[in-house]
Amino acid sequence: MATYSIKSAFKLNSGYEIPLLGFGVYQTPLPETEKACLEALAAGYRHIDSAAGYRNESGCGDAIRTSKLPRPDVFFTSKIPTGKLGYETTKAQVDQSLKTAGLDYIDLMLIHAPYGGSASRKGAWKALVEAVEEGKINSIGVSNYGVHHLDELEKHISELETERGGKGKGGVISVGQYEIHPWCPRNDIIDWCAKRNIAVEAYSPVVQGTRWGDKTLAKLAEKQGKSEAQILLRWSLQKGCVPLPKSVTPSRIKANAELFDFELTGEEMGELETDQYAPVCWDPLKSGLDD
Repeated sequence: MATYSIKSAFKLNSGYEIPLLGFGVYQTPLPETEKACLEALAAGYRHIDSAAGYRNESGCGDAIRTSKLPRPDVFFTSKIPTGKLGYETTKAQVDQSLKTAGLDYIDLMLIHAPYGGSASRKGAWKALVEAVEEGKINSIGVSNYGVHHLDELEKHISELETERGGKGKGGVISVGQYEIHPWCPRNDIIDWCAKRNIAVEAYSPVVQGTRWGDKTLAKLAEKQGKSEAQILLRWSLQKGCVPLPKSVTPSRIKANAELFDFELTGEEMGELETDQYAPVCWDPLKSGLDD
């Protein structure tokens, strides 16, 4: 039987723990965000994934406070938008996100995408490292970085260690967030992160509903007595990812968390995964280092 539960977590390189199931709020209108997050928290989620670019950080913060759950029990993520990459602009955005969400600290802050060029990426990372040192953020990471961007980030971390006074002064990568599902498995990214104990989060884990009725997916759903969404989310968990399903429908929010009373065999995992590269969202991973 499944070894995961809704309380399962992964210990990050920062030393903090991240719940293995997250709740996404991408494109959730601000007036609906607090209600959706409260539904998720009532269903047992303890991880909310937002971004400055989603324009709903305040609704997430409202839900965390309204829930009356102890603040350390809810893991909250936000992201630095592409237009804010750079040392000073990233520092300002951290403060703005804290103010907008109405929180004393943010559990995880990601660079949303690598656009902006090498110097801007390094400056943004330095600002995040300082925000961790100041207690504004607990853990930091990146989103939508290709392997070439990740290799560059390791160089930036090494440079910052030299510039800022030694080992650890360049920060540690705790999380990488990507569009991952059987039609875009990104095994190169997963392998790169696994070698470094970096948690991999999967956004659009149910492919925005575009694969409903797929022959293999439908067959596994019928066999397991589960929805196609639940099959995809279970695949994500067993792949070693942190899935971030989103919904504003209470029944779906609840169903998306009911993943822990079944498991897929190794054969079923392999059967579901494809060798396609078919993202349904944007794809900054393909951008060059100078973009």
